[in-house]
Amino acid sequence: MRSEDAVQETYIGWYRLSDTERRQIGSPRAWLIKTASRIGLDMLTTARARREQYVGEWLPEPIPTPGTWTSHHDSAPIDPAERVSLDESVSMALLIVLESMTPAERVAFILHDVFRYTFPEVADVVGRTPEACRQLASSARRRVHSARSTTADRAEHTAVVRSFKAAWETGDLATLISLLDPDATAITDGGGIVSAALEPLLGADAIAEFLLGVYERQPDLTIREDLVNGELGLVATGAGETFAVVSLSHRAGKIEHVWAVRNPDKLGAWG
Repeated sequence: MRSEDAVQETYIGWYRLSDTERRQIGSPRAWLIKTASRIGLDMLTTARARREQYVGEWLPEPIPTPGTWTSHHDSAPIDPAERVSLDESVSMALLIVLESMTPAERVAFILHDVFRYTFPEVADVVGRTPEACRQLASSARRRVHSARSTTADRAEHTAVVRSFKAAWETGDLATLISLLDPDATAITDGGGIVSAALEPLLGADAIAEFLLGVYERQPDLTIREDLVNGELGLVATGAGETFAVVSLSHRAGKIEHVWAVRNPDKLGAWG
C-alpha cells in the first residue's frame, strides 16, 4: 500500500461519516491529517513486518522525475544533469534514512516538523507520551540532518557519476577501484525475483569486481544517465528491459554507497 492508498482510505473514512458526524468535527483538516497519520502508522508497521521476510537486501523504490529531457519541443535532447528538478527530500540516501526509522519515529517527525503538530497532539496519534514523541522526533531530525549534510555539489556529483559510468562500461577495474572509497558499500535489491547479492558488498575491490562481473554476464547491457530520486543516477537496460536503477552517494569525490534496485516489482515506472 502506498501513500496514495492512505489518502484514499482517509477520504473514504470521511465520506462514510454521516452529515451530523462531519458537522461535529471542528477542524476537518486536522481530522484528515490525524486519520491519515494513523492509517500510515498501521501501514508502516505492516510494511516493516513484511520486510523482515524479504529475500536479500531491501531498498526503497527508485523515483523517476516526471517527464524526460527528450520530451521538450526542441529536437536536441537536454542533458539530464541539467534537469534536476526534485530537491534532496527524495534522495535515495534520505529515503533509506527514513526507512530505517521506526514507524512511530517517522510519524512523530512528520507530524511535528512538517505539519507543526504539538507533541500532545502527536502523542494522541502515536499512542506515546508527549515527552516520548519529542524524543522520537528529535532522533529522526538528527538522522535527516545527517543525510542532508552529505549532499554533494551538483557539478561534483555529475562528474563522479559520469566517471563511474565510463569505467563500468569500459571494464576499467583500476579506475572503478580508485573512484570507490576503500570502505564503500554496495547494496543490490533483487527481492528474490532476480539475481542480486543477498548481503551488502564491502570494500572497493569487491564492489568493482562485482560490477564488472555483471557486465561480463550481460553483454547486451546498456547504461544511460537518468534522474533517480532527483539526482543524476544510472539506468542499466538489456534485452529491451530495465535491468537495474543505480544511485550513488559520495564524499570528497570518493563513492561511499552504491544502491542498485533490480527487483522488477520496483521498476515498473522505468519502462
